[in-house]
Amino acid sequence: MVKFVLAALWISVATVGAVFFSFQMSQAENSADPMPGFFGGLDYVRTDVVSVPVVKGGGVDGYFLARLVYTVEPEKRNALSLPLETLIIDQLYSYLYGNPQVDFSKHDEVDLDALREGVRLSLNERVGDELVHDVLIEQVDYLSKEDIRDNAIRRRLGTAG
Repeated sequence: MVKFVLAALWISVATVGAVFFSFQMSQAENSADPMPGFFGGLDYVRTDVVSVPVVKGGGVDGYFLARLVYTVEPEKRNALSLPLETLIIDQLYSYLYGNPQVDFSKHDEVDLDALREGVRLSLNERVGDELVHDVLIEQVDYLSKEDIRDNAIRRRLGTAG
């Protein structure tokens, strides 16, 4: 009988200790700083494929194609008076045309980190707040006029034959 009472007492103490520990841990999680962006709390805005003409010497030299993903806070996104996707695409065009040193025809010299950071900073500067936390590149391509012509010729020859 004594063993039964001691076992019941031990089970009661273990249960109370587990409840107390879990309560303490939940309080610590609620008071901790929010987790970084890759662990939640941010919305991921994915753009459609954006085609930006690259102008050199008064003519179109090719097309910069990109699909980007932006991380934004949901509260700030909902507070905008215009769609975020429209603002992002407009700012991407403005950034690429405003920075002629970004030359996509020279694949080896393109600094994607500088491009990401530049687009992020210019977008946040335009909004006047830290709206975009990170810019991720899902796809980036450059098609010269020759590439486009070659593809068009191949399509015509492929359908004719």
